[in-house]
Amino acid sequence: MPDAIFAHPRLARIYDAFDGDRDDLTAYLDIAGELGADRVLDVGCGTGCLAVLLARSGRTVMGVDPALASLEVARSKASAEAVTWIHGDATKAPAFDADLAVMTGNVAQVFVTDDDWNQALRAIRAALRPGGYLVFETRRPERRAWDEWAADAGRTVLDVPGIGPVEQRHQVTGINLPLVTFRYTYTFPSDGAVVTSDSTLRFRSRDEIESSLAAHGYRVLEVREAPDRPGREFVFIAERTT
Repeated sequence: MPDAIFAHPRLARIYDAFDGDRDDLTAYLDIAGELGADRVLDVGCGTGCLAVLLARSGRTVMGVDPALASLEVARSKASAEAVTWIHGDATKAPAFDADLAVMTGNVAQVFVTDDDWNQALRAIRAALRPGGYLVFETRRPERRAWDEWAADAGRTVLDVPGIGPVEQRHQVTGINLPLVTFRYTYTFPSDGAVVTSDSTLRFRSRDEIESSLAAHGYRVLEVREAPDRPGREFVFIAERTT
């Protein structure tokens, strides 16, 4: 079951506004070019920001996400008709013969159990062609991002076009490493509605991730920095072995 921040229709419509300028997506577009990827699978595509960007570059793109409300936002965007949208988790992605599969943002960390993570890796591998690539980012546990989140808890108000002012508050509600849980609370002054969303992320070590990739038929080619967040994240580039 996806978190309310993605699955609640009212929250999905404001997600992009609060997510801000997605400077991180340019790096994925560059990596797709670097790897010569023409067919791209976007796992956990959300509201479709990257999928649409890839499609506009002339690539064949499939976006898969379990949150129907987010997919409805994605389908409303310019150039969305060039993307094949799949409602479901990674296991719902068909054999796409993809050159590249990507997971951006916190997608790789929402698989909090080993079973869920392993299942996702198997499903993505099945959707890739032999020699295809999996690229994803994940936060470095040693940077303790949750400490920053707890210290920065506060109130943000945005005037969202077509909706009006919306207030966002966030707080860390649980730390039980490797799991961290946090809550977003949104207030809509237009009618006084309050909607909350609870999320849990798993912080895996580099060794843990590399071991899991090797166990599921991937070879790690490189681990990079996220160019927009140096020192904070790993960006894994792995290849499906035959």
